Amino acid sequence: MLTVDFPERLTTLRRQRDLTQQQLADHIELHVSQIRRYEQGKSQPTLDVIRRLALALNTTADELVFDNEPSTTTDHMWQLRLEALTHLDPDEQAAIRTLIDSILLRHQARKLAS
Repeated sequence: MLTVDFPERLTTLRRQRDLTQQQLADHIELHVSQIRRYEQGKSQPTLDVIRRLALALNTTADELVFDNEPSTTTDHMWQLRLEALTHLDPDEQAAIRTLIDSILLRHQARKLAS
């Protein structure tokens, strides 16, 4: 069960990311009135919605629901970013793949040269 502070954490995280309720709703494909109900404490999200909220707000479900400190581990931060990439258009994903591949190739070339 969600703790009583969930509405406040959701609102705070949304504002910290400079998102309106409408922008957040659009990003996670919900109606804005549902975001309002969550922030007012009148409704509780499903696990699927908690997952989508966490991804959209670049946080963890634990921080969103239980008010844990934001995760700062490198692996976890990369995982959040990788999951967020699935929401990009295919051409945006291809551009990021190309960028990452070029950086990795440059790194390998430097290692071989030294």
